[in-house]
Amino acid sequence: MGRMVRWEPGARDRLQAAALDLYATRGFDETTVAEIALAAGLTERTFFRHFADKREVIFGRQETFQGGFVEHIASGEVDGPPLAIVAAAVTAAADFFRDERLPYSRHRQAVVDSHPELRERELLKMAALAGAIAQALRDRGIAEPAATLAAESGVTVFRVAFAQWLAPESTRPLADIEREIFAELQSLTAAASLTR
Repeated sequence: MGRMVRWEPGARDRLQAAALDLYATRGFDETTVAEIALAAGLTERTFFRHFADKREVIFGRQETFQGGFVEHIASGEVDGPPLAIVAAAVTAAADFFRDERLPYSRHRQAVVDSHPELRERELLKMAALAGAIAQALRDRGIAEPAATLAAESGVTVFRVAFAQWLAPESTRPLADIEREIFAELQSLTAAASLTR
């Protein structure tokens, strides 16, 4: 009879919190998986049940994050111009970043911003998101270059809004900030068309 694996309640969250604290105080490169597991009161084996490596502590839920955008586009709930479809998906995906996640998101972003390798990985994550959104738009019959332009614009709006949401003085929900940034983008594009 095989050995039973002990279930660790909240292990993933504990490992994530311990890792972020260690990354912030010791640095990403200087922190080992063994130290993360020890700080969380767990084993390295438990760490590797939840994460492939120490980068995945920060980027491990990318599929869920990306899925929120893509599923909304694929659902067909919103019709209209490509940018309107993307705007609806971006604001709907803001549910992933509820206000109670704000302290964690601020902590995570500070760690990402302090390490070049993590910043690069974050940019790759945003590029993958733009690619997935563009593909979802193409799957709905939106031709190029409109699909890519709308996707890239939507990701840019998300990034600008997310940075504002993370600001220490920010108290507004992310979706409200995103709507404001999309309105700003629309006024910029309208102004560009008037100057021709």
